[in-house]
Amino acid sequence: MTRRERRFQRQFDMLERSFPQGKSLLEALRSNRWRLLRIPLALILILGGLVSFLPVLGVWMLPLGLLLLAVDVPVLRGPISSFLIRLRRMFQRWHRRWRNWRQGGR
Repeated sequence: MTRRERRFQRQFDMLERSFPQGKSLLEALRSNRWRLLRIPLALILILGGLVSFLPVLGVWMLPLGLLLLAVDVPVLRGPISSFLIRLRRMFQRWHRRWRNWRQGGR
């Protein structure tokens, strides 16, 4: 397993830990027997993320769709891993600022 693949697997594992309710679903989608379902589902999620102005659909669908697509397309694993790392760091910064604001200090 290359460094890029290990990094990708770590990001997928981090996503599973962040959302324990969906862990079993993400594990199932990662398995090879769901490949025929995974690719169309990834494309649907990407398209849903692109029309995020609709109330039910959101930007959250885009990274999840790209992540699922990267399971089958090795070329996407590096860029998607980097994107997820940046996204997670940005979320942590926002969360930290929100928590400090709620506590009344900086």
